[in-house]
Amino acid sequence: MTLLDRYIAKQYLINVFALTVILFSFVVVIDASLNIDEFLQRAGDLAVQRGEETPGAVRRWIVTFLLIVDFWWPKLLQLYSFLIGMILVGAMGFTFSQLSRNREFIAMMAAGVGLHRVMKPIIVVAGFFMVLQIVNTEFLIPRVAPLLVRDHDDIGSRSLGSSVVPLTLDGSGRLFRAANFDADSNTLEGVYILERDENGKATRAITAAQATYNDGGWDLEDGFARARGAATPQPELPIDRIETSLDPNTLRMNRYESYAQSLSFMQVSQMLDRPTLTDPAKRNRYARIKWGRFAVMLSALLALVISMPYFITREPRNMVMQSIKCAPIAIVALIGGVLGASATIPGLPAAIGVFIPVMILSIVAVAQTSAIKT
Repeated sequence: MTLLDRYIAKQYLINVFALTVILFSFVVVIDASLNIDEFLQRAGDLAVQRGEETPGAVRRWIVTFLLIVDFWWPKLLQLYSFLIGMILVGAMGFTFSQLSRNREFIAMMAAGVGLHRVMKPIIVVAGFFMVLQIVNTEFLIPRVAPLLVRDHDDIGSRSLGSSVVPLTLDGSGRLFRAANFDADSNTLEGVYILERDENGKATRAITAAQATYNDGGWDLEDGFARARGAATPQPELPIDRIETSLDPNTLRMNRYESYAQSLSFMQVSQMLDRPTLTDPAKRNRYARIKWGRFAVMLSALLALVISMPYFITREPRNMVMQSIKCAPIAIVALIGGVLGASATIPGLPAAIGVFIPVMILSIVAVAQTSAIKT
């Protein structure tokens, strides 16, 4: 990179980091201040569990601070994924406003450097943050997924706990029910499975005292199967295992709506590769989760490119007015990418449908950059 590229990239990096710290701090401080009573109560409960009847005020506030950190550090990884597009656009606006205010665009043109040149370091730095976004979504967030679904009632907890599994349809049309699902050990208790034919008529009922998930299926303990629909009662036959697309991740997604977004590309791909996943609605949902994250990242980069011409001007302008003009365009581009990744487009496979906003934004980006006067 040339001296000019390094200078602009440095300014942009400083603004990105500053804006990230400000936004993250704002979110954490607001949440902590609104829920400080719950954090303090939890700190007192932990002290009592350790045998301290009356913890000191200083110790209680230290534990409260640690609980806030424990509660929020995994959520900041997720917050980064949600806000990085807006941060990149905002930091670009601040960077170019500084260059314009100091008449540096004029100096560049006087030196024979076209204004399109200033876009290069911005795009390179933004690409670096998108690489961090891929690392974040594919390696970091899946590792802390159980911590991301905690709410303020679970402060200090590091497990998902147990819950009842209501009648749940798997990819092959079976109905699963369990008295208890331990999301941390991937085990079911009190299992009842109803197999059905293509008309929805029950053909076999399977019961088991316990089931443990292993390599694409559930290993049953004290499992028995009995045929249904026959004129005479059928004897129970032992059964040790059942293959199904209903794995622990699916059960967690059914329990926590946001859990699906915490799965990595490989995890979702493995779910889609299972032959037992025959439900078109579920396949479409998993495919949108798989490809949608990349469509959102590309949309964020294109929103950045579309926004830059508002701030790259030959003569100094009122950057507040330029920001007002740019804001609705950038917001529509960013939100459009998110909606396109989550909404189903009839007649199009999910792997193509999620990229429709990217195709539209690409055309707008070319038109915007071509309109820069330099």
